[in-house]
Amino acid sequence: MSERECMEFDVLIVGAGPCGLAAACRLMQLAQAAGKELNVAVVEKGAEIGAHIISGAVLEPRALAELFPDWRERGAPVTTAVSGDEFHFLTGGRRGWRVPHAFVPQPARNAGNYIVSLGNLCRWLGRQAEDLGVNLFPGFAAAGVLYEGERVAGVITGDMGRDRHGNPRDSFQQGYELRARYTLFAEGCHGSLGKELMRRYNLRRASDPQHYGLGLKEVWVIDPALHQEGLVVHTLGWPLRNDTEGGGFLYHAADNQVYLGFIVALDYANPWLDPFAEFQRWKQHPRIRRFLEGGKRVSYGARAVNKGGLQSLPQLAFPGGVLAGCEAGFLNGAKIKGTHTAMKTGMLAAESIFAALGAGAPEVLEDFGERVRNSWVHEELYRARNFGPAQYKLGTFLGAAFTWFDQNIAGGRLPFTWHNPVPDHAALRRAAECPRIEYPKPDGVVGFDRLSSVYLSGTNHEEDQPCHLRLADPAIPVRHNLPLYAEPAQRYCPAGVYEIVSEPGGARLQINAQNCVHCKTCDIKDPAQNIDWTVPEGGGGPNYSAM
Repeated sequence: MSERECMEFDVLIVGAGPCGLAAACRLMQLAQAAGKELNVAVVEKGAEIGAHIISGAVLEPRALAELFPDWRERGAPVTTAVSGDEFHFLTGGRRGWRVPHAFVPQPARNAGNYIVSLGNLCRWLGRQAEDLGVNLFPGFAAAGVLYEGERVAGVITGDMGRDRHGNPRDSFQQGYELRARYTLFAEGCHGSLGKELMRRYNLRRASDPQHYGLGLKEVWVIDPALHQEGLVVHTLGWPLRNDTEGGGFLYHAADNQVYLGFIVALDYANPWLDPFAEFQRWKQHPRIRRFLEGGKRVSYGARAVNKGGLQSLPQLAFPGGVLAGCEAGFLNGAKIKGTHTAMKTGMLAAESIFAALGAGAPEVLEDFGERVRNSWVHEELYRARNFGPAQYKLGTFLGAAFTWFDQNIAGGRLPFTWHNPVPDHAALRRAAECPRIEYPKPDGVVGFDRLSSVYLSGTNHEEDQPCHLRLADPAIPVRHNLPLYAEPAQRYCPAGVYEIVSEPGGARLQINAQNCVHCKTCDIKDPAQNIDWTVPEGGGGPNYSAM
C-alpha cells in the first residue's frame, strides 16, 4: 500500500464543537496580536460544521463574551434571552407541582442566559475561525492517534471507500497523516481517541470514573398561542423512579419552536429501563403535552453527556497534546450546562499551547492544568462537586433537597467531597432481580417509535463499509448479556442499532450500524464492556440542521 499523504501544522484540533472552535479562534487571536504566523487546522468527522452537534441548549455567554466581546455586532446566533424559569416536580398519576423559585438551586436559575441552537452557534464559530485563517476540514474522521515514541504527533484520518470486509472498493481513498507540534483533542463526550489516550498515558490514575447521562432531544414547531419565547422549563421525578437520576427540559426558542428533551443518568440499575421510551412517556404528562398539542416534531437526536464533574477530571496534558472541553468532562452538572466551560477550557488550552510554541515547545504542557485550576471553570466545578454524588447516594428527592442547601445556603463549600467510585456499566443488576417495565405503544401524536425518530435525525452511513461498532468477543451478547441482563443494548440504544434476532440455530445480536446517531451510550453502558465505538467513514452519521 502506498505511503499516506501527510500535512503538517503548528497546532491540530480534533473536533469542531464549541471547545475546538473556541480554541482555534483564540490561537489565531494570540498569533495576530503577537504578529506571528500560525498554521492551525481543525478536523471534524461530521459532513459539515455543526452536523453532529446536539445540546439543550441554554447558553451562559460568559466564555463567548471573553472570546468575542463584540459577539452581538458579529451576528452571533444568540438572540433569545431567557425570560422566565419554571421547575416542576412531576409525580405519578400525571400530577405534579411547581417548585417555588426560592427553592430552586442557584445554578439552575437562568437569568442572563440565552436559548440557542448549539449547532448554529458552532457554524457561526466556524465562520469566525475561517475569517481568522484557521483551516477547517469537515468530513474527515480522526481514526487513530499518530505517535512518535511516547509523544503524540498528530492523527490519522480514516480511509474512505473500504467495503464491509475492509477491502478497498473502486472509490478507495487512503486516510491522511495530519501532523502537528501540539494536538488538542476536543471530540466531545467519550471521544474514541480520548479513550485511547487515557489508557495509554493512564490519565485517570488519580480521578473517579467518569459518569454519564444519555440526553435525548426533539425540536418541535408549536401553536403560536402556546408559545412563550424565552421560557425555560425543567422537570424532575416522573416517569423515573426516585432511585434513577434524570429529568426533562423544554425551552421556548424563537419562531414558535421548542427544544425539549430528557436526560437519564447511565448509572441506572434496572436493565429493563428504556431511556427512549421514558422520554416518549414523559411527553405525555399534561404539563408537557399541553405545549405540543397541534404541533409538529421536526428533528430528533441523542448524545451522551458527561456528568462526573470535578472528581472525574483526568490528567489533562500528555506528551504532545491535551484534552479539553467535554472530551475531559468539564460539564457542570448542577447547571446542566457545558458549552461555556467547553469554550473556556479550549481557550485556556490555546493560551497554553501558544505560550509553549514561543518557549521551546516543551513535550508536556504542564501549565494547562494550572491555568484551569486558576480559572472560573475550576471554581464552578468545585462548588458543584457534590451534585452528582448526592443524586447517586440520596436519590432524586433527597438529592434535590441536599443540592438546594449545598448551593443556596452553603455556596457549594461544605467541608467534604463525596465520590462515586462505581462505573456506570457496573451499576446494572440482573434482569431477574428487577421489575420489568411495560411501556405504552407510541400514539404517533406526541410519542413516537425509534425508526421514525432516527429518520428525523438525518442519519446516513455508507452501508458497504466496515462496521464501526466493534465487539471484542462476538459471543458475549448472547452468551452473557442476554441471560443475565436481557441484553440491555436493545433498550439503552436510542436508535435501534442493537437487536436480538431469533433464528432456527438460536438467538444472535444484529447490529444495524446504519442507524447509529453517534451517542456513544453502547460503549459506556454495556455491562461486559465488550463494545468499542469507533468512527465510521468521515461524513457519516446524523446531519442535525439546528439542534
